[in-house]
Amino acid sequence: MNTSGKIISLKKAAALRAALKRGGRKAVFTNGCFDLLHAGHIASLEKARSMGDFLFLGLNSDASVRRLKGPARPFNKAPDRARVLAALAAVDAVVVFSEDTPLELIKTLRPDVLAKGADYTNGTVVGAEFAGRVALIPLLKGRSTTALAKKLGRR
Repeated sequence: MNTSGKIISLKKAAALRAALKRGGRKAVFTNGCFDLLHAGHIASLEKARSMGDFLFLGLNSDASVRRLKGPARPFNKAPDRARVLAALAAVDAVVVFSEDTPLELIKTLRPDVLAKGADYTNGTVVGAEFAGRVALIPLLKGRSTTALAKKLGRR
């Protein structure tokens, strides 16, 4: 299966979301940089996907990652990160966004479930008011891109 078809524009994501809604299917949304994919990411994505029928993943663009994480990041360019994420069975669609937060993407998609890592709180999840509900997913202890980067001697 060619998974590059899972990397879609916001316009296509909006049309897909509308079709899912018409069909009574539950859409889940999550987002992140996903710079160095690790077991914590996989666990989080699988849990998010289990909360609905379709998982939209918002992926920070390279410029967005640099603004959020610093000039040495991302380690992997957005097309490569998107391709790797699209290959995962848990991910149904990847949409790259260039803002610092996925607010516009969430406002457009209005997911049934907005899934974030438990390092957030209900009061700090961007776009919560545009989702049916917020689900905080427990983090897999000891797994983080920042920790991996430090091990590699980069920030």
